[in-house]
Amino acid sequence: MKLTVQGGEKKTVGASDAVFAGKYNEALVHQAVTAYLAGARAGSKAQKTRAMVNGGGKKPWRQKGTGRARAGSIRSPLWRGGGVIHAAAPRDHSVKLNRKMYRGALRSIFSELARTERLLVVEKLELEEPKTKALIAELERVEAGQDALVVVEEMTEALALSARNLPGVAVCGVSELDPVALVAFEKVVLSVDALKRIEGWLG
Repeated sequence: MKLTVQGGEKKTVGASDAVFAGKYNEALVHQAVTAYLAGARAGSKAQKTRAMVNGGGKKPWRQKGTGRARAGSIRSPLWRGGGVIHAAAPRDHSVKLNRKMYRGALRSIFSELARTERLLVVEKLELEEPKTKALIAELERVEAGQDALVVVEEMTEALALSARNLPGVAVCGVSELDPVALVAFEKVVLSVDALKRIEGWLG
């Protein structure tokens, strides 16, 4: 298939049908997105059971004759400062998603972006110095707006610094791409070099 290169004189660049013109598999994309989000969870929540709480080895008062309810430990979950009944424990939330499915989901996302005209290809997107205004001008030149993900072959410091003050714009290299970022933005801007590298990775 052919994709139009935005900005300046209109020309096209060849793109792989397998990566940019495939069928949209919504179930697979959903699985990849949820697996990625699950893997980002810390899973470090922890509470102490009555076995873990310090103290409480001695019975606070004798079993009978005091008129009070019987008690075996001051660290009972019923007591202030006691353990938690169903205590949370650290756990791994990650979901296994094999490489073939992950790459298939990315191909499906790219195909849908191209089909819905949310994928914009540019010859290159390079900034000589970190200037937010310069990045805004580049995005306006290719009609990307300020709700866009910019994907370049390799990230540069100037590009990263230029984008950090734009809340609706994110930039990343091909190696940092993920399914959540691809579906989160209205437009995805690809440099030609990044497009070729993605084809080599997902093709």
